[in-house]
Amino acid sequence: MSRMDLNDFTAFIAVADHRSFRVAAEQLDVTTSALSHRMRQLEERLGVRLLHRTTRSVSLTDAGRDLLEQCRPGIDQIARAVDTLKQHRDQPTGRLALYVHPLVAQIVLGPIWRTFLTTFPDVRLEIGGVTGPTDIVAKGFDAGIGPREFVALDMKTVRVTPPLRTAIVGSPDYFSRNPPPRMPADLKNHNCIQLRLPTTHKLLQWSLSSDDKVRSLSEVPAVPVSGNLTVEDMDLAVRAAVDGVGLALTLESLADIFVRSGHLVRVMEKWCPSYEGFYLFYSGQRQVPAALRALINLVKVSYRDKTREKRPNVPFLG
Repeated sequence: MSRMDLNDFTAFIAVADHRSFRVAAEQLDVTTSALSHRMRQLEERLGVRLLHRTTRSVSLTDAGRDLLEQCRPGIDQIARAVDTLKQHRDQPTGRLALYVHPLVAQIVLGPIWRTFLTTFPDVRLEIGGVTGPTDIVAKGFDAGIGPREFVALDMKTVRVTPPLRTAIVGSPDYFSRNPPPRMPADLKNHNCIQLRLPTTHKLLQWSLSSDDKVRSLSEVPAVPVSGNLTVEDMDLAVRAAVDGVGLALTLESLADIFVRSGHLVRVMEKWCPSYEGFYLFYSGQRQVPAALRALINLVKVSYRDKTREKRPNVPFLG
């Protein structure tokens, strides 16, 4: 059935319901003459008279009653489906899938997801992904969050973090047994907790620089380090540092709460560089779902907020 046919059947139902071309025309926001002409064209296409017309009234023929009885349920179902689509367009609902590594989700989404899900309770937020670029459209994700190098050329981007600074941390107990390092060369005398990247299975290099330039990871020279513990999660590396195992290289934002609580001590601050930060990215070739628009707006507010809320608790500490 063509789009024109559907419009004609919708108009026929309006005339049949009101038994009046004038009232039906007002409902459909067309002229009475245009509606009458449309009904005559429909009857000609179907080869049967649907309506009895007089100067005072409109009534259905037997064929018209049969058509009304059979097509009304379908038209009503289509109308309900369109109303549902309008709700998806205007009101954030349904599944919102994001490709984002858990660590990045903690930094970007952690401060806002409670507000987002409370404000939009009909949204089902799904977070998945690992470290590394992927085709988010082919994988069924609505958007991704990661460094700029993850973003394809045809993607729209929204910056969601300021530059991110690294931090080298150890516990007071560890430093009671080992002198704090002051220079990169001093790290060879310390037990450095290694972080293995899940996708490449390579160890994260300890890239250190004493200047204040914001860089990409590949621009900063690596310092050789060694240690007797390797993990695949940065939070676990921080936990090991809290427990006095050794030094951990992490993000300033993840270490800050433990530094403020006295569980960790920062060292070599002037050697810890800042990196560009993360972007939310999504296809520029598709309609943006209402749930994604709402999330983007909330993340933008969070990004602009210079007093961003810190993580509310200290995990794995009693």
